[in-house]
Amino acid sequence: MATLTSGLPFWPSDFPFVEDVPAYSQYTVEKLCGFLSTYELPREPGTRWEYSNTGGGLLGLALSRRAGRNYEALVPARIAGPLGMKNTLITVPSEKKALLATAHDGRLEPAPVWDVPALPGAGSLRSRVNDLLALLAAFTGNTESPLRPAMAAMLQTRRPNEIHLLEQALGWWVIGKGEGEFFIHGGGTFGFSSSIGYDPRTRVGAVALSNASAGVDDIVRHVLRPSLPLDKPQTPKVRKEITVDAELLDRYAGQYRPSPEWVDTVTHESDALRIQLPAAPKMRLYAETERDFFLKESDIQVTFQTDDQGRATGLVLHIWGLHVPAARIGPAPGKN
Repeated sequence: MATLTSGLPFWPSDFPFVEDVPAYSQYTVEKLCGFLSTYELPREPGTRWEYSNTGGGLLGLALSRRAGRNYEALVPARIAGPLGMKNTLITVPSEKKALLATAHDGRLEPAPVWDVPALPGAGSLRSRVNDLLALLAAFTGNTESPLRPAMAAMLQTRRPNEIHLLEQALGWWVIGKGEGEFFIHGGGTFGFSSSIGYDPRTRVGAVALSNASAGVDDIVRHVLRPSLPLDKPQTPKVRKEITVDAELLDRYAGQYRPSPEWVDTVTHESDALRIQLPAAPKMRLYAETERDFFLKESDIQVTFQTDDQGRATGLVLHIWGLHVPAARIGPAPGKN
């Protein structure tokens, strides 16, 4: 689970939809256990990288059960406390709520705050730049810490990450080889993004926090290695949703293969078309035309390809400036 090779999905299949973030707080540990009791892993653990909030959150629960205290108490006791990270917590006390930044989605509109009590290891912690710099100082050895042996051990276990062409250590992404390697980890919710990284050779670390959903890994990479360019800022295009016939959505549902190793799954459920990409949550598609659909949470679009009878034969995923084709290989799971 710590190397994201558990085989567990991004979210449990009964998790609330992406657009219903407030419902995340209502997902219970009992529901999680019910999901896990019936879930069949698609592959042997440790064989392939795939990002999983389920795995990260479950790891937090497992460590908590083993330690005999809840995750919210465990992190300060084992990590934040010894490192002096006084503003790294889950529940924000009333006297500190004024310090919280307002979250913004991909359209720079205010977004709800992520709260996942059943999976606290999956992005429930709040923190500040100075706290994370204290964490980095311990990793680089700039400050002495009782956690230093554990931090060094995090880099000893590694798995290949075929999607991003790098190595996955325990928590850290490893970029580069040998003396040229550096370590980074980024993440976010649908209203915040963060990144932290350090270079063991130069003993330089960097932290970037943002109250918008766009990633900030490029900022940390550029600080550590100025030769690595910053991403070019993109102005989100304003897209207008139209209403399309439900029968059309049924025809688009199916599985689409962009490469031999991966499958994009499109489903028609809860009166909407949804897509699940590899290592990503299931997200709602909104119709811009009868063939062109878009996501509201991020700058991603999908164009469906059809034959003369209007049957879907493939799709093109427009993401990160790329146009990735995928042939339809069959119906959506559970459909004939």
